[in-house]
Amino acid sequence: MCLKRKAIAMVAFSCGKRSAFKTSACSSAGAAAAALRSGDLTSRESSGFFDAQAGVSDKETAGERQALYSSASLRHPSESTPEEATAMRQCPNELSANSSLTSRRFRPLLAVVILVFFGHRARLARAQERPSDDLRRLNQSVDALVKRVSPSVVQILVTGYGPLEETDHGNTNSIIGRQRAIGSGFVIDQSGYIVTNAHVVGGAQRVEVVLPNPEVGSSLEAALSTRTRVAPAQIVGVSKELDLAVIKVDAGKLPALSLADYRKLGQGEMVFAFGSPEGLRNSVTMGVVSAVARQTDPDSPLVYIQTDAAINPGNSGGPLVNVDGQVVGVSTFILSQSGGNEGLGFAIPSGVVGLACRQLRKFGHLHRAQIGIGLQTITPTLAAALHLPRNYGVVISDVSPDSPAAASGLQIGDALASIDGRPADNLPFVAFHFYSLEYGQRVHLEVLRGKDRLSFDVPVAEPPRDMDQVAALVDPEKSLVKTLGILGVEIDQRIAAMVPDLRDPFGIFVAARSTGASVEVPLLTGDVIRTLNGQPMTTLERLRSALKSLPPGAPAALQIQRDQKLLFVAFTLD
Repeated sequence: MCLKRKAIAMVAFSCGKRSAFKTSACSSAGAAAAALRSGDLTSRESSGFFDAQAGVSDKETAGERQALYSSASLRHPSESTPEEATAMRQCPNELSANSSLTSRRFRPLLAVVILVFFGHRARLARAQERPSDDLRRLNQSVDALVKRVSPSVVQILVTGYGPLEETDHGNTNSIIGRQRAIGSGFVIDQSGYIVTNAHVVGGAQRVEVVLPNPEVGSSLEAALSTRTRVAPAQIVGVSKELDLAVIKVDAGKLPALSLADYRKLGQGEMVFAFGSPEGLRNSVTMGVVSAVARQTDPDSPLVYIQTDAAINPGNSGGPLVNVDGQVVGVSTFILSQSGGNEGLGFAIPSGVVGLACRQLRKFGHLHRAQIGIGLQTITPTLAAALHLPRNYGVVISDVSPDSPAAASGLQIGDALASIDGRPADNLPFVAFHFYSLEYGQRVHLEVLRGKDRLSFDVPVAEPPRDMDQVAALVDPEKSLVKTLGILGVEIDQRIAAMVPDLRDPFGIFVAARSTGASVEVPLLTGDVIRTLNGQPMTTLERLRSALKSLPPGAPAALQIQRDQKLLFVAFTLD
């Protein structure tokens, strides 16, 4: 006669609660054993099977398995009573008949135990990972990023004329001399267009680009075996206002970098600065975004990305990229007491870079629209002194006579509330919005004037051409008038359109001053030489010949136009 009894199994869940599962054996104590043999963990065969599947030895699992039985309130088969063992031997048929039913009842228990057991082992495996594994994965990611970005980063070699170091006499920005400079840049278009800083190529007589091998790598072997190419470059467009320039090389299809969405950039994000610091080609440094919109001057319309990634002289024009290898900015300048990196580097945001590149490629200069107003940041002190309606935002500080703004009724002291339906809370946003406007469009402005809120629709006008565009036309070898120490540009119809309020469409425009003058003549950049001793000067060659014909000690007088006025400049030839 088979011994009948009730078996009770208790299992503890990971949440800390205990649930009891009860099952009755049909007529024999062997029913519990039948359930175990059909799949329960209280069977030695079953536990050995799962241990074998996990690749774990009996010695490794014995302790863990015993602890598991204890925590789940289950008895190990070795703990069965003599009566239970006899019953199991005497009732094989009943055991077989009930195995299927009991197996179904114990399946939930089996699933829970397996989940707890293998989850515990997985947690142990993760805990045993070495800390260096995370560092190794980070290192591999950085290595892959460098290999992807480096082939698009170039070194720029410039030979030309630029401002000399400061002297005791002041006004050094207009004195130029022959210089050689090294900067950085990156390919923005596969056809050979390259972005850099305006101050890198300013005054350039010759620009060359050092192109890395497309297979450039970060390993020692790759670095030593990499060959470079040097290609001449042509200046496509320059904006000194934004300190950006676009140059072009004819070197076949080049790997290009894409611009990131600047609006998604966040403080603390990891960034990498590529370039040629101090002429050391193909360098990379790592840091974070210290600030996403740093304004170095409250009244400046420009904002910069601040980073602690090392930026040094020579990095100018190089890309600042994110972890995806996209350009978030163009390295431009640093703030430093020592002249080297101190963790205060600044880059032009990618949003400004994209807009400027499109216009420089299309027009050769920055296509900035205007309506004839000057803007200034409102400070609490300024607001209190002028009784402005609010102590933040932007105020109109100037309205040019005969401008679209003056014709529309805008006044000095109006606080700008919105521009084309968007809040005008800061100067950089307003300035950037004007860059996006086209000539002939109308801009909708709302201003606060006292307690009134007024609306204006103002037509957008073309601004006077930047005089830097005239200086960009200088050929140092052809433009030099050594006797006067100037670089001049002959005024033709094109130049006349760039020079505001020109009296007559002829003369020599003084684009820059040079060293080594034979006489001291108080000429300034922007002056227009009209006559020498009463004779019209229409070409550079005529001016040189007239000066050469004068004997030593002879008096001379130039008639010039300066700031819309005519005046004479007298000197004596040595």
